[in-house]
Amino acid sequence: MIKWNKIAVLALVTVFIFGLVLYNGVDQARKINLGLDLQGGFEVLYQAVASTDTELTRENLQSTVAAIEERINRLGVAEPSIDIEANNRIRVQLAGIAEQDDARAIIGTTAKLEFVAPDGQVVMTGKDLKSNAKYVPDELNQPTVAISFQEPSLFADITRKYLHQVLAIVLDGEIISAPTIQVIISDGNAVISGMSSVTEANRIALLLNSGSLPLELQEVNSTSVGASLGQIALEKALYALVIGSILIVLYMIVYYRVPGLIAVISLVAYIYLVISLFVILDFTMTLPGIAAVLLGIGMAVDANILTYERVREELKKGKTVLSSVITGSKKSLTTILDANITTILAAAVLFIFGSGPIKGFALTLIVSIVVSMFTAVLISRWLLLLLAQSNIIKNTQLFGAKRGELK
Repeated sequence: MIKWNKIAVLALVTVFIFGLVLYNGVDQARKINLGLDLQGGFEVLYQAVASTDTELTRENLQSTVAAIEERINRLGVAEPSIDIEANNRIRVQLAGIAEQDDARAIIGTTAKLEFVAPDGQVVMTGKDLKSNAKYVPDELNQPTVAISFQEPSLFADITRKYLHQVLAIVLDGEIISAPTIQVIISDGNAVISGMSSVTEANRIALLLNSGSLPLELQEVNSTSVGASLGQIALEKALYALVIGSILIVLYMIVYYRVPGLIAVISLVAYIYLVISLFVILDFTMTLPGIAAVLLGIGMAVDANILTYERVREELKKGKTVLSSVITGSKKSLTTILDANITTILAAAVLFIFGSGPIKGFALTLIVSIVVSMFTAVLISRWLLLLLAQSNIIKNTQLFGAKRGELK
């Protein structure tokens, strides 16, 4: 007897999955952050070096990363990737940025600001400034940088002591301005003049606001990817993803018949869930990440194949469709879990000991496999069980079992 309630549930779940994908699947995919290899940008690897007054420690490395991140945020770059490697290196990845040379100069500049008296004494540093420096034009429309001090009384004492004398303003060992103190400044507000352009004034203001780097940075190497090259890479990766998915779908339907259709439904659910998780977790998708998604698709299909082969074995023994589905699902579960858990462990090792793209590949692979286990073990098997319980299909050939193989 056909159980129409089971068929109704199966149909509703199928319509829900495909409807959800058609409704906002494309919009979800467009929300994924793309890495520099897919949208262009550059990557710089720095060697951190101890300065005269700062040791090379993990804490100072983290402080340097925080300062770099602050500068990048002020540049307006979205989703930067900054990682510490080998306890003395910092890798910076910026996607979608046009002025790469300017960004590199701002990121790696030490920005050590000093106010030097005529006798050579450093009376104030950049640490005495507030984080509100900004470009302002003077009366002659020349670029200057307005600054404010943390303790106006301290600056007032300095201007009083060195009244009518030159107070040199030195940035990274270079005098950028040498104004003569004309009056005592008691409100803690001053300007730095001597900039050659508005661009330079804005750059200095940005550096002063983000603070100096605790450690000196020496560029080891850099990689640049143009926007057009990134677009080509993205198109080819999506092409490979679509072609690979189509081939998998065709194989599953031709070889496994009706269970293959169930696998396609769960595969669509897998792709949608992976994309949604990437958006929720704010992942940055790269070429290695797309490779990890493809591998996750393979793992999801492999789990379905293991189940369907066990079901076919039960059908060959002469069992009913329902009995074969129940028994085959139980027998395949241990193998599926073993295969996926060992892959997750391997990916975890890559994540712990890898760096840069390797970490991204490993993390994406872990998420993909977890989702594939959910869709293959729960969704796919549940839909297959609904189909078997409905009694609508009694022809074992529709489950991929050939007539001559049956007992």
